Amino acid sequence: MSVYKRGDVWWYKFRFAGQVVRESSKSESKTVAKDAERSRRRELEESYNQIKRRTLPPTFERAGLDWLEAEKPHLAERTYEIYEVAYRCHLKPVLGSLLLCDIDASEIAAYQAKRKAQKASARTLNKELQVLRQILKRHKMWANLQGDVKFEQEHDEIGKALSHEEEKRLLSACASNPLLSAVVTIALNTTLRKKEIRTLRWSQIDFEKRVLTVGKTKTVGGGGRVIPLNSPVFEALVRWAGHLVESKADDYIFPACEVAGIERKNPNTDRIDPSKPITSWRSSWRAALTRAGLRLRFHDLRHTAITNLSESPDVSEQTIMSIAGHLSRRMLEHYSQSDCKRSVGL
Repeated sequence: MSVYKRGDVWWYKFRFAGQVVRESSKSESKTVAKDAERSRRRELEESYNQIKRRTLPPTFERAGLDWLEAEKPHLAERTYEIYEVAYRCHLKPVLGSLLLCDIDASEIAAYQAKRKAQKASARTLNKELQVLRQILKRHKMWANLQGDVKFEQEHDEIGKALSHEEEKRLLSACASNPLLSAVVTIALNTTLRKKEIRTLRWSQIDFEKRVLTVGKTKTVGGGGRVIPLNSPVFEALVRWAGHLVESKADDYIFPACEVAGIERKNPNTDRIDPSKPITSWRSSWRAALTRAGLRLRFHDLRHTAITNLSESPDVSEQTIMSIAGHLSRRMLEHYSQSDCKRSVGL
């Protein structure tokens, strides 16, 4: 080994495979120059002898974070939210500590069994498996598993509309929670989708004209549509506004309120952030369904609202399409097929 100084910088020189290697360490430290020479010599030896250092594959937690970061620019906002929740809330807690090479068909089958025991739907579970598959594919570890992993069979259900008796049971079960009561009343009477409700701002409500202007939505023709507020919705919004301490026009109607107890009489206002929309009302929604003895999706409330409109003799198909935000008669028929008609009960 030979190290020497040129000006303030240390260099190293050695002979390798009949050639003289002379390079700067770019450091004023002799010790650093000696370490750099050893590292460079080792690098050349490994390259010359085709020796590749073996490294362990990452943990699923690390691989999942990297995959989400890489995919985010290429995904729609809603799709990214679904994938991120699938990874963070379900996949990571179970598989996060495992190395990717340790995730085999038996681990995946055990994960599926666990999620089924938690009453996850086939569609939800399949979305989680899709995320798992993409993470493993990114590291070329899915090919050997795909033949042994079985996705869940999804039922091709268009949706169902609640009977009038079921609507009453649901609203009664929500009555003790002012937030959920307002949310469900809006859904049953406006055709708004979950995200459209979640991201409502007070500036979209005209109490004088009793109308609501829809903001950003999933369909091109859905945004900006004007929906009349019938008495149940108008009264629900007035009650909810009275429940809040104060609200500005740009505030979200249902603000971010994690662990704030916003549904209580005296919520923790320090934990309420009206500049952000509420993340979810999933827990209170599931509790209400249990109390009501019902099994349905939140989206079924939109089906119910559209069915109610279609059964009214004074409402034309064009009006329904305008209120619901459909772009075509085909989409309206999607909500009007027999599977979507009212059930007598569950």
